Amino acid sequence: MKQTRLMKILAVGLASAASVGIALAQTTTTTTTTDPVTGTTTTQQTTTSTAGNIVTYTPDSDYFMFRTASAPAPVRYYYTKDTTVVDPEGRVVTWSAVRPDTPATVYYSTVGDRVVVRKVVLAQPAAVIKREETTTTTTTRP
Repeated sequence: MKQTRLMKILAVGLASAASVGIALAQTTTTTTTTDPVTGTTTTQQTTTSTAGNIVTYTPDSDYFMFRTASAPAPVRYYYTKDTTVVDPEGRVVTWSAVRPDTPATVYYSTVGDRVVVRKVVLAQPAAVIKREETTTTTTTRP
């Protein structure tokens, strides 16, 4: 009985670890076709995703630095006016929600030598800072 339970737990753990590895894998699919009549070569790249942390983001630039779990150094990811930023629930948020060290999933395509981001999914909602102030008044009786 205990061995069956242990085997089930180990099997679920192994399956979970494999799915996380696949989800974090960084792959790009490139399809190159050549027209036999004209000899024209067409290269098409599909959108790929990867998870990691936004390392640096400057609102005035056209890129941010992003580090995946498997990469030792951050990579420059370019964004355009068509790039959307969404929270974990899928609601579109502004670029002001993007902060350094924010975990995110980035959907991108490679255009030439640039990695162009199509969508950024933030892993945690933008922090709401509440400030509460407590006042204590002490009165003395004569």
